[in-house]
Amino acid sequence: MSELEDLQKKVRKLNSRAGAAKMELHDLAEDLPINWTQIRAVAERTYAVFAELDAAKLELAALEKA
Repeated sequence: MSELEDLQKKVRKLNSRAGAAKMELHDLAEDLPINWTQIRAVAERTYAVFAELDAAKLELAALEKA
């Protein structure tokens, strides 16, 4: 597999993980005030996956442009 294909696969996987993290955060918010102590941990995981996705998308765009 080429570097471009590897990166495209990584972005697809991260998109999936980001969607799942978003839904977990959404579900937690809907159930408030139940489990309110989990807000920080879930938000940090969600932030981390979206940050990783953003970096991978930028890398992919740069690679496609080259």
